[in-house]
Amino acid sequence: MTVVDWLLDSDPSIRWQVMRDLTDAPAHQVAAERARVAREGAGAQLLALQAAEGRWGGAAWNHGWNSTMHVLWLLRHLGLDPTSMEARRAVGRVRDHVTWQGCGPPECQVNPFFAGEVEPCINGQVAMAGAYFGQDVHGIVVRLLGEQLSDGGWNCEAPNGSTRSSFNTTICVLEALLEYERSFGGTSDVTAARFRGQEYLLERRLYRRRSTGEVIERDRKGGGAWTRFAFPTWWHYDVLRGLEYLRSADVTPEERVAEAVELVASKRDGDGRWPLEIRYPGVMPVEIDDGESRPSRWNTLRALRVLRWYEQSAW
Repeated sequence: MTVVDWLLDSDPSIRWQVMRDLTDAPAHQVAAERARVAREGAGAQLLALQAAEGRWGGAAWNHGWNSTMHVLWLLRHLGLDPTSMEARRAVGRVRDHVTWQGCGPPECQVNPFFAGEVEPCINGQVAMAGAYFGQDVHGIVVRLLGEQLSDGGWNCEAPNGSTRSSFNTTICVLEALLEYERSFGGTSDVTAARFRGQEYLLERRLYRRRSTGEVIERDRKGGGAWTRFAFPTWWHYDVLRGLEYLRSADVTPEERVAEAVELVASKRDGDGRWPLEIRYPGVMPVEIDDGESRPSRWNTLRALRVLRWYEQSAW
C-alpha cells in the first residue's frame, strides 16, 4: 500500500483533499467525494452532536475543545461544503441562536456568535470558520485590523501591555483574513494587514527569534514545541501550520522557508508517513486520528501537500 493509498483508505474528509491536492483528480470526482463529508464519517458525526439550540458542548467556546467554535473549526478543516443543506442548517442555528453568554467577558455576553468576543486568537478562529461558511464576520475583521502590532503580528496579551506579537495569535488571525478574502473578496486594508502578518513569520523563518536567530524551543504561553506537529492545532502554532498557511495563501516559496520545509521532510518515517507528535489536552468531540505517536493521516496529508508546494516552485 502506497502512502496515497493509505490516505485514501480513510474518511471522506481526508479522501477528497487527497484527490484535490495530491492526485489531481477531476473536479467532479472531488466534489462528489466532498459531498460525502456531510453524510458519512467524522463530518456527519460532528453535525449530529449539535444541540437543537445550535450549540456544541453547551457553549460558544470552552477550554475542552468540544465547543461550538471548536466544532466549526474542525468542520472547516474537514472541508464540509458550506453550500450544502447540512452546513446551511447547522450554521444557521449558530447564527440565529448562539451567543457568548457564560463563556465570554461581561461586555460580550449578548454578542451573537459571529460577532465574536475580545481575544484576537479566539476571534481569529471564529472569523475563519464564519467566513468559510459565508457568515458576516466583518465586525471581527475590522477589530482585528485595529489590533495589529507594529511588528506585523497580533498578541492576545496586547491589552495587558505586550508590544511583541505572538506566533499563536498571529497564525489564527492570518488564517481568518485569508478565509475572509476568499469568501468576500480582498480589500486593500485586509490584504495589506495579512501581508504584514505573513512577513512576521517569514522574517523569523517560521520558528526562529528575529533578534538572535535562535530556534524558539518552547511557546511561552502554552509550553508547546513549535517543531512538534499536532492536529487539531486549535490556537497553537507549529511549523507545519505556518507552512500550510503559506501554501494555502499561494505564497511563492523562498529561501526563508527552506529550513522549515527541511524540518517537515525530516519527520517522515520509513513508510513515508508522519506521526501525530502531540495532542493537546481536551475532549475531542469525535476521533479523527489513531492517537499520539501513531502515524497520522492528517499530518501526512498536510506535510505532503506542503512538500509538493515547495518542490513544484521554481525559486
